[in-house]
Amino acid sequence: MPLTPKLNVRVALLLLGAAPLCGCTVLAPAALPAGTPIADARGRLAGPVAEYPLPNGGTRLEFAQGSYGREKHMLDFDASGRLVATTQVLTEANLNRMVPGTPRDEVRLQLGRPVSVITVPWQKLQVWNYRFVGGDCVWFQISISNVTQRVTEASTGLDPACDGPNDRQ
Repeated sequence: MPLTPKLNVRVALLLLGAAPLCGCTVLAPAALPAGTPIADARGRLAGPVAEYPLPNGGTRLEFAQGSYGREKHMLDFDASGRLVATTQVLTEANLNRMVPGTPRDEVRLQLGRPVSVITVPWQKLQVWNYRFVGGDCVWFQISISNVTQRVTEASTGLDPACDGPNDRQ
């Protein structure tokens, strides 16, 4: 039976009304208020992609969102497990803080997991790639030495996701 516009509205209202009852997840990490317990954040959000210990004894949860992973929210919890800060970290300002000499673990703590990693064996390094809001057809690339575990170079590069089909035969 095809849905009529009137029936479509009823179905939509029914689903919206049932959403709070189903224990559905909150999709926006930034919507959690300060003081939210870490267990609630883990349960209400679609699962962190990573967790990091903070120097103050707290915990940072990483949540990736947005098309092509262009948004990365870090939720910081104090030592007692209460939310104290939420930050969208994939901004040009944060990316530009990753300068040569920055330790690998600091990059991961500040920016989270890269969208892709390219290994360059002959140079003994990895290139971590991050997409970001405002970076249309470019991504931020951070080269990290396998020897020193530190950033050797960081800059924007062309994003292969913007390449069209290759028509050359």
